[in-house]
Amino acid sequence: MSSHSASERWQAYLRDCSALASIAEPMHISGRITRVTGLVMEAVGLKLAVGSACTIPLANGSKIEAEVVGFQDDRVFLMPQSDVEGIVPGTRVFPVEVVQTLPPPGSVSHPRRRPSDRGRHLPVGEELLGRVVDGAGRPLDSLGPLRTHHSAPLNARAPNPLSRAPISDVLDVGVRAINSMLTVGRGQRMGLFAGSGVGKSVLLGMMARYTSADVIVVGLIGERGREVKEFIEQILGPEGLARSAVVAAPADAPPLLRLQGAAYATAIAENFRDQGKNVLLIMDSLTRYAMAQREIALAIGEPPATKGYPPSVFAKLPALVERAGNGKEGGGSITAFYTVLTEGDDQQDPIADSARAILDGHIVLNRALAEAGHYPAIDIEQSISRAMHNITTPQHQKSARRLKQLTSRFQRSRDLISVGAYAAGTDPVLDEAIALQPQIEAFLQQDITERAGIEESLGRLSALFP
Repeated sequence: MSSHSASERWQAYLRDCSALASIAEPMHISGRITRVTGLVMEAVGLKLAVGSACTIPLANGSKIEAEVVGFQDDRVFLMPQSDVEGIVPGTRVFPVEVVQTLPPPGSVSHPRRRPSDRGRHLPVGEELLGRVVDGAGRPLDSLGPLRTHHSAPLNARAPNPLSRAPISDVLDVGVRAINSMLTVGRGQRMGLFAGSGVGKSVLLGMMARYTSADVIVVGLIGERGREVKEFIEQILGPEGLARSAVVAAPADAPPLLRLQGAAYATAIAENFRDQGKNVLLIMDSLTRYAMAQREIALAIGEPPATKGYPPSVFAKLPALVERAGNGKEGGGSITAFYTVLTEGDDQQDPIADSARAILDGHIVLNRALAEAGHYPAIDIEQSISRAMHNITTPQHQKSARRLKQLTSRFQRSRDLISVGAYAAGTDPVLDEAIALQPQIEAFLQQDITERAGIEESLGRLSALFP
């Protein structure tokens, strides 16, 4: 009897302990801010992996989102997603937590939580079409919350190169000079190299409206805020926006948000590719992405290497670009156009040089052509598509080569022709170039409202050389 009573008392004690444990508040891990220097905050008391997300509550009730970008000894370096106004010495830092196990229905027990990189998983899916969001997945338009059902990690790895489908299909971008002279394949990654004010945004808008793709993803990274609205309303237009997802991280956004915006646009495109869709990814610009990484790297003490760019910049570029391209055989694709700013029209800028090496071709916009009223101002001589020979017919390649040779011969002799120093009949190839120059210029120019399909482009190219 005594033993039975002791067992009942023990069971009652365990039930009481279980009830107390179910209503106990979970312990929250936290650190504290010890230093804020420029763009970087230092915190102690936390042991988090690089890339982990944190939140910093402020006295006024707001909070700052941040990400771990480095560490030294027991100090963790944090990069904020917004201004650091309001932070005082000793401000608490909490790692972002996610639910590990959900309580059973009707239970009052608290779910268990663990530190996670949940802040780096952002919404993706069909619900993003027609919407404009920032680099953190927050809506910038006035259409309410996203109401998405899926999320994806920002920094996914590129697919196995041996599992990718080869580039075998021509992509009609609706621009005559590109369709005929720089033919783009579905799943190709092209660079658009240009200085400021040469017409790259207009050309991107033309491709966004006229390209035969299921979905368009636009990343506006580091551009002026005024240009974001103009690109969406005037260049992309209602028809283009309806099948587009736009990620905007303008120039005044913190470098972490600009960096995250480019990764987020790529993650959205990857999600649509995994659904078997053909995606057009437009990113303006890859240079601003590199500059954001440079700001972060220099702020945490990484030494500069080439023209002020730390080594991590040149490691980040291929990691981002390689995520685009074809998926598995029979699956979807991401055809990507990245704009690259060439400071002072210098094609040997370190970012331009690095991008040229990792992309599948480059389209160079020439300022002299733009100043002469030649739009789009594509420099046929300096531009190339590395996949063109695999996806076009021998006759197409022969005509494109012929046009390029005539254009090059005419440009080299332009000064002699202008001053009347060239005598007709001296060079038969140059004579042909002079005779066909008006037709060639008309062929390479195109109005912003005109769509030139692949068949029409090839027909006009063939007509130049009957």
